Amino acid sequence: MILVTGATGHLGTATLEHLLKNTPVNKIVAFARDENKAKHLKEKGIEVRLGNFEDTASLDKAMQGIEKVLLISTIDHQRYQQHKNVVDAAKKAGVKHIAYTGVTLKDVNTSAVKFLMDSHFQTEDYIKKSGLNYTFLRNSLYAEVIPIYVGEKVFETGIYLPTGNGKVGYALRREMGEATANVLLQNGHENKIYQITGSELYSYQDVANELSSLSGKRINYTDADAATFPDKLKEYGVPELQILIASGFSADIKNGQYEIVSKDLENLLARKPASLKESLKEIYNL
Repeated sequence: MILVTGATGHLGTATLEHLLKNTPVNKIVAFARDENKAKHLKEKGIEVRLGNFEDTASLDKAMQGIEKVLLISTIDHQRYQQHKNVVDAAKKAGVKHIAYTGVTLKDVNTSAVKFLMDSHFQTEDYIKKSGLNYTFLRNSLYAEVIPIYVGEKVFETGIYLPTGNGKVGYALRREMGEATANVLLQNGHENKIYQITGSELYSYQDVANELSSLSGKRINYTDADAATFPDKLKEYGVPELQILIASGFSADIKNGQYEIVSKDLENLLARKPASLKESLKEIYNL
């Protein structure tokens, strides 16, 4: 049986959808915190085991009879301890294989958001030390985050970000979910590290160009001044933590932290992943 954590989140949902198409529903278990949010999973026939990563008793119960676990990283500031709890429960229950969704990054030690990214690699190290078979899925940035960064009025105001000419191998979350499901369904992925990226690198100038082409409107990209960018966000009422994160991710993009391209996603999908244009067309319904 396969246990999927974060089952009601975007990546968890995408993974479950593909699992349902390719394996009997009685082979799938969803681990969820909120019973109401998991209601639609039950309606599809998926067994839902309730609990959370701080409740070790709920984790122990959830792991019973499980052979493979998908640990989708949380966004909590205490996520390393949460992840350790999952790994410990998996090992205790005799789980055979754990897949973990981390991040693709050139050098975590020079990341502007090291305080967020460190825990991904700490989790990987902890899983290795546990002796469990593992697969690390180091995900690039989701194409779906582009609207968050460019803002709701991108077609009127253009793109204003301090990302320079930095590029990212964006990929659609649903394709990442499909690839993740394939790892769980197939053999031969034990003790492998995959860089889950799109097949090309794109800058925000490329994003502006593609949105212009798709919408028929001229959308400009302005390379914002990194020093004054936080002040601009503050003017718009963005909370301090979000300003810190947005500025940090922008700095990492500018500094080439996400300039990694791999064929791993293509190989796991057995096809080329969506291009930037195809992704934006889908995201914006253009």
